[in-house]
Amino acid sequence: MRFIILNFYFLFFCCTISNAQAKKYKIHTVAFYNLENLYDTVDDAFTNDDEWTPTGAQHWTVEKYQQKLKNLARVIAEIGTPENSNGPTLIGGSEIENRGVLEDLIKEPKLQQLDLGIIHFDSPDKRGIDVALLYQKKYFRPTSFSNIPLLIYKKNIEKKEEEAEVIDDEIEVKKENNNRIFTRDQLLVSGFLEDEEIHIIVNHWPSRSGGEKATSLFREAAGKLNRKIIDSLQQINPKAKVLTMGDLNDGPLNNSIKIGLGAKGKKAEVVEFGVFNPFEEMANKGMGTIAFRDSWNIFDQIIMTESLLKTDFSTFSFWKAGIFNRPYLVQTSGQYKGYPLRNTLAEAGFSDHFPVYIYLIKEFK
Repeated sequence: MRFIILNFYFLFFCCTISNAQAKKYKIHTVAFYNLENLYDTVDDAFTNDDEWTPTGAQHWTVEKYQQKLKNLARVIAEIGTPENSNGPTLIGGSEIENRGVLEDLIKEPKLQQLDLGIIHFDSPDKRGIDVALLYQKKYFRPTSFSNIPLLIYKKNIEKKEEEAEVIDDEIEVKKENNNRIFTRDQLLVSGFLEDEEIHIIVNHWPSRSGGEKATSLFREAAGKLNRKIIDSLQQINPKAKVLTMGDLNDGPLNNSIKIGLGAKGKKAEVVEFGVFNPFEEMANKGMGTIAFRDSWNIFDQIIMTESLLKTDFSTFSFWKAGIFNRPYLVQTSGQYKGYPLRNTLAEAGFSDHFPVYIYLIKEFK
């Protein structure tokens, strides 16, 4: 009898393994990377980029610029490996001066094989830094794209926030425009990932310069705009698959994300039309994409609608998420040991942020 029982369990185990091995999946990596001051060396009279020129404060030479491009290309090409050796299919980016720097970036040898397309708009940001989406043309076909302005006005901010003087080099108030606070637009791209429609929102929300508390209402407004965009897409198609990604300048537990956007950190808490943030669990574990005063936070996130949480993987669905923090991206000495390896006056680095990524997978038979 014991022999029969053991044989039964052995056969059951073998069948289970065989069935698991028989399943095959298509996989796509979706990434976001704050490219940190990706400027060319040319002085643009219409933006505040003077320091990013050969004679500027950063001594930004052609050699440094070219090294920066090589560094960023290496990172982008490696995000998501070894689970997916094909490179990211969709890459959101921020702190981009213009389309020209993106055209230079995708020409780098490590990225040429991906045959990347570019979607980019100039934003009203004072420094001239924008968001953009890169995509592999053979897998993603864009059908529409638009830049949606974040309309916030100083007159709508409570008096205590007005007195905080939150104006910095990224946020500009112009009285002739009803005290509008100019910051980055939100980029909405719709298209087909293979044969499935998907929508991507790329963000770079207002910074914390001037203080986290004093500027929190700006990011809460950004979160509400994100939610409004998602709602409009779901009104057209209740099953719309939406990814919102970016440098949100807030962590997963801040009001802009938890209340403004309404993101949940556990799949079981996500209701129909809700959104899920896989980076909340990482934040609770002390992980981070950016460090400040030896404290880590996850400002860079990829958040998704409930429609991407199917467990049968009959359509492209979320599998898992990660922070790409390879050792070569980490400062190894000095005051900022352990921090992301960013630009210095001596040499071009990578970025002060680690990139983030998720996998979308679908079973095929």
